[in-house]
Amino acid sequence: MKQAPTSFATYLLLFVVLLATSSVLVDGQKCKPSGNIKGKKPPKGKYNQGDDSDCCEAGNANLHFEKGGDGGALSKCDGKYHSDDIPVVASSTGWFNNMKRCHKFIKIHGNGRSMKAMVVDECDSTMGCDKDHDYQPPCPNNIVDASKAVWKALGVKESDDRFGFMDVTWSDT
Repeated sequence: MKQAPTSFATYLLLFVVLLATSSVLVDGQKCKPSGNIKGKKPPKGKYNQGDDSDCCEAGNANLHFEKGGDGGALSKCDGKYHSDDIPVVASSTGWFNNMKRCHKFIKIHGNGRSMKAMVVDECDSTMGCDKDHDYQPPCPNNIVDASKAVWKALGVKESDDRFGFMDVTWSDT
């Protein structure tokens, strides 16, 4: 029995379906920021210009998880402070995912090295420039704030301009 030749229209339809499917798959992998969020205007004399902040007394570049540090309040995951000598991070609101990443480890890649750190807090992408947030602006939507231990494990010295500001990539472990 002889098969009928496949028509050009069939190939065109198949191509359109494949194209539509691939664009949906690619679109599902993108991070879509929620937009720009403005913080509250801080009280007179209470502003933090660390991290190139527009709204918010000069502060440190990296987040401190210890009591009295610039991380703000207690950790959202467990209501505790954490030593800067332990590799811990705070992830931006979207990545924090309503505490679903609490106490889970992520693998951070940067400066030609990799290391694991535990998520213990949220870097709030929705609020800022108030006492609870050390008068700092809201975090960007795609950030992990890391303790000193993380930067040291990545081989970045505190005297290096990249300490606390280096581009890194990360993944769940």
